[in-house]
Amino acid sequence: MKNMAKTGFVYLFISLFCVLFGAVYEIFSHEVYSYFMLYAFVFPLVCGALPFFGIAFCRTPVPGRASQNLYHSGIAPLTIGSLFEGALEIYGTTNRLVLVYWILGVGFLLLGLILYAAGNRKN
Repeated sequence: MKNMAKTGFVYLFISLFCVLFGAVYEIFSHEVYSYFMLYAFVFPLVCGALPFFGIAFCRTPVPGRASQNLYHSGIAPLTIGSLFEGALEIYGTTNRLVLVYWILGVGFLLLGLILYAAGNRKN
């Protein structure tokens, strides 16, 4: 349980970093804003900090290592993809390869959740 709270704090700090990074980036973007950049902190906060704090403090079963690794591997591309998409929007361009971030992020998140549910069902 202590490890889950520690992971929750790590995601909380990642969220804070995303807020600060987005704010600094917006300051130097000459009044051009992107919602992807502004709200990039939501992925580590809602998908990372809140679930892991919930596991730590509500005494729910701890996910296995494979489930955690897949879940973490899902949050990372969603966060990075949001920051990258925001940077592209601020520069006034697009790139269809950004779609890969969203597909991989959601895919890994779902795989992690499926493994977590399957592991809990066995116990």
